[in-house]
Amino acid sequence: MDSVRAESVSKEYVLGKQRVKALSNVNLTVGEGEFLAIAGPSGSGKSTLLNLIGCLDVPTSGKIFIRDQDVGGKTQDELADLRAATIGFIFQTFNLLPVLSAVENIEYPLLNARGVAREERRERVQHYLAMVGLEKFARHRPNELSGIHPAIVLADEPTANLDHKTGESILQLMREINRAQGTTFIFSTHDPRVMELAGRVVRMQDGEMLP
Repeated sequence: MDSVRAESVSKEYVLGKQRVKALSNVNLTVGEGEFLAIAGPSGSGKSTLLNLIGCLDVPTSGKIFIRDQDVGGKTQDELADLRAATIGFIFQTFNLLPVLSAVENIEYPLLNARGVAREERRERVQHYLAMVGLEKFARHRPNELSGIHPAIVLADEPTANLDHKTGESILQLMREINRAQGTTFIFSTHDPRVMELAGRVVRMQDGEMLP
């Protein structure tokens, strides 16, 4: 069984009167337990592809399979359940305050946002929790979330905002989890350290997968 399969995936966005093609006919198969880096410069489409694999967005055309499940046509609730059971996310800024719950960690940066009323702030927090399938863990603190073991971890530029030493430590920890638990890791990156550690590197440019 493959962890992820993308078949002829394209993604377009409408910006004003223009249509922008973020991905064009991308094909990718990721086996279970892989430690894969999707490499490319900014604007290459790697983060867009990661969002589609994570069921945070849907392709304009083509299909995404997660552990042999076609995610096309699933309801938002079904996608949330799939994310919660299968997929973990690591974003560029993933520092959590240990004394705060998951919902408080998300709300904290919004407290200083001008023009965001309390009700809107709460709605945003619930939206973000639902997006990554953590509604059931809203009141858990970070150390209480460690029991969640996703089969697939998607890491979007995870070392971008870290100093060299911290970045190395985080990468080695991920590699250990990958080897010990067979967790599939998929990175979007342009960091040579990630590419060097990866078991396989695929490269993207201008929304296309390079041969």
